[in-house]
Amino acid sequence: MTIEPATQPHRREGSIIPARRESVTALCVHTFLAVLAGLALRLALVHWFPAMTDDSATYLQLAANWVDHHVYGLWQNGQLIPTDLRTPGYPAFLAGLTLVFRRSMQAILLSQAVLDALTCILTATLAAALAPAGSRRRIWIIALWLAATCPFLANYSAVVLTEVVVAFLATAALACYALGLRQGPERLSLHIGSQWNKSIVFFLLGAFLTGAASLVRPEMPLLLGIAALVYGIRVWRALGVQKAILIAVAMIAAFLVPLAPWAARNAISLRKLQLLAPRYATLPGEYAPVGFYAWTGTWLERYRDVFSTVWAIGEDRMDVNALPASAFDSPEEKARVTELIAQYNENPELDISDEVDRQYAEIARERTERHPFRTYIRVPFERALTIWFTPRTELLPIDGKFWPLREQWEDSHADVIVTGGFAALGYAYVALAIGGIGLACRSGRESGATAALSRANLWGIFLLLAYILVRTAFLTSVEAPEPRYVVTCYPGIIAFVALLAIGRKKHKEAI
Repeated sequence: MTIEPATQPHRREGSIIPARRESVTALCVHTFLAVLAGLALRLALVHWFPAMTDDSATYLQLAANWVDHHVYGLWQNGQLIPTDLRTPGYPAFLAGLTLVFRRSMQAILLSQAVLDALTCILTATLAAALAPAGSRRRIWIIALWLAATCPFLANYSAVVLTEVVVAFLATAALACYALGLRQGPERLSLHIGSQWNKSIVFFLLGAFLTGAASLVRPEMPLLLGIAALVYGIRVWRALGVQKAILIAVAMIAAFLVPLAPWAARNAISLRKLQLLAPRYATLPGEYAPVGFYAWTGTWLERYRDVFSTVWAIGEDRMDVNALPASAFDSPEEKARVTELIAQYNENPELDISDEVDRQYAEIARERTERHPFRTYIRVPFERALTIWFTPRTELLPIDGKFWPLREQWEDSHADVIVTGGFAALGYAYVALAIGGIGLACRSGRESGATAALSRANLWGIFLLLAYILVRTAFLTSVEAPEPRYVVTCYPGIIAFVALLAIGRKKHKEAI
């Protein structure tokens, strides 16, 4: 009597084919049900909680002017002025929908809901690309369900903002990079022909998609830089430095392909070399108060303080009493800021003058000299916590306040429950993602035939983790630390959470 090896596929009625068919059928059923559930969630948000922001109006105006007047610009003093205020990716998406469905807000939101449902499938693909071979189907299903039911990105289906489109493109690029990294470097080849290596194709496709994503959100070149660096380190020993550099150059070229028309347009229409968008979103003739931004950068940590400072410029008067105590190091400094705010409030146009801005810059310099650790480490770290762990309720018809708990509970039970639930969910996602990373790293140390593949998966995990950390660090330098800016990282977070399923099968085998 012989005992079949534990690794042999399960046989049923003398054949493994029925088992495989059942596996494919179960995968198809899970895919259909998860996408259906995800689409239902997004359609419900579109129906009951549609939203608009100031940025929404800007994007809609850019798209409308593009369609109606064939000019990518905004109206200023009665004239349509070409602009590079926003990269054209999302307005192009809106303009395309306008040409097909005319001016229908419902069509825009429904299209975003469908696109976000497709992002769920890309999220599952990314998670499976990071997983060991024996766990990929299970992790693909888990990641798909997690993505379909995650409310954070689904929220943005119901608002005219860039998050849904850039999440789709960024997740597709990340999936390509992860699939490319699964190929061992010793098998890489640069020869075109029947042996053309699939990894090179994935590298270049990922770079192209990153370029397309950069037309939607101008910070996306960060992903290209990380991917090119990781690939360079990954392959230089196997191929040599010259070929590794050649791959990086090819990726940069693929990245620039979708950006080339935008750069050419800026050179022709605006007479300047602009590949993405200006550092500060200002119209021609407007002044960017960089000194004021430098001052807020020494203390602004909470999202709510953005409304009374950065976003108040040109829109509303400021109140020094609304600022936290951390905005001042001494009574004398508070008096100086109070005087500057008074000068701003007296300006009929509510603008910060050059002189006032220089004084803010001087205060910022003095504060940084006194406490460099605060400016360069503590405040950015607090901002990172803000953008990751602020309850993501800004698009829902609730105030999003949780403290003082008793007072808020008496005011509205539903607000407290939703705010607390979203806050807990945000912490849970990050905690579980860290656990998934740890489990995947431990499995990558295994020995035997699967060791090389496991190490290849670790490269993909490293790339995704580096992207999330670098993007977060960059966003802490932005004037307004908006939580929505990291929403597009959630497909990666969900992929990490799904990796917790790596150990499930091994545990059962041990039993």
